[in-house]
Amino acid sequence: MTFSASWHNLLENAEELPSDATLLTPLSRKPFRITDVQEHRILIEYRDGDDTIPLQREQFETLYGHVTDGWGGFSLDNLPSDAEPYATVLSLHPRFEIDDREGMLAETDTPTSSPLVDAHEVETDEDDRAEPDISVYADALLLIDALERHDPTDLEGMETPALVNLYTLLSDVQRNANDLRQDVRSVLLARLHHDQPVSGQYGSVQRTSRRNRTLKDDDEVLETLTAAGIDRERVTSVDASKVDDALEVTELSESDVYEIEESEYVRKADVDDESKETRLQGLKDQLAATDEDTADLQAEIEELEQRIDDLTSFDSAASFHPAAGEKS
Repeated sequence: MTFSASWHNLLENAEELPSDATLLTPLSRKPFRITDVQEHRILIEYRDGDDTIPLQREQFETLYGHVTDGWGGFSLDNLPSDAEPYATVLSLHPRFEIDDREGMLAETDTPTSSPLVDAHEVETDEDDRAEPDISVYADALLLIDALERHDPTDLEGMETPALVNLYTLLSDVQRNANDLRQDVRSVLLARLHHDQPVSGQYGSVQRTSRRNRTLKDDDEVLETLTAAGIDRERVTSVDASKVDDALEVTELSESDVYEIEESEYVRKADVDDESKETRLQGLKDQLAATDEDTADLQAEIEELEQRIDDLTSFDSAASFHPAAGEKS
């Protein structure tokens, strides 16, 4: 397919997006939306800005060439930071897809939908942070603190009280995280279709099915099998509960009828909720104080990330930058 045909197909798909659709850049995860679709460009606005940014047809053609000429697609790490929206918008085309796990923009023989499009508003790091009122958040925060204060790679060198604290917190996080995982799974099931993986920043999920079997009433099963010519002795087995009842009225011991293997394990006996809450409040106070002093550090990090982006950009990246003085 020529780029001209692909371009018009892309324009059609961009025009069909809901007006409130939010798109995300593939690396920095910055939300933006398409404000207008024109013959030779697509206009976008970032959620945290007021300026309209034109994405030019010629620059899409350059990216199209890198994707179709490259072996296995085009690495997203080679995109300049201001060219990220081009990759997201190009993935609206049914023959191009973004693989979050591999970090690639590639052609596909199977029409796909972009994983970076959400028809609803999305939260960003720029929004005010709110502490989630769920148990796993508090326990995870305490666990992170414990892991930072003790070396988990040297468990043998750790004091016993520290090991007890670590085991308790790991147990709490595991239980509460599993409860939350099941809640998340219930919501996801309503949004996923069979054999259509959906990707996020950290992985992908897919809806599958499995069979769970439960025997019908014993008498019904035995009658059915007997009618089919199966001797009921072939399918009946020893019932452990009935064996236990028999042991109570005989002189037999457990070892006479059971193979017994003992093993040692650790079980959480108690949780000091008051101590956990005290330590947790201290950590929250530290985080609040830290947040007030991170503006300069964040600016330095963003400047460093920009330098890294510039150094890792591909040679023809300049073609993604609008000509000097060009306006939307």
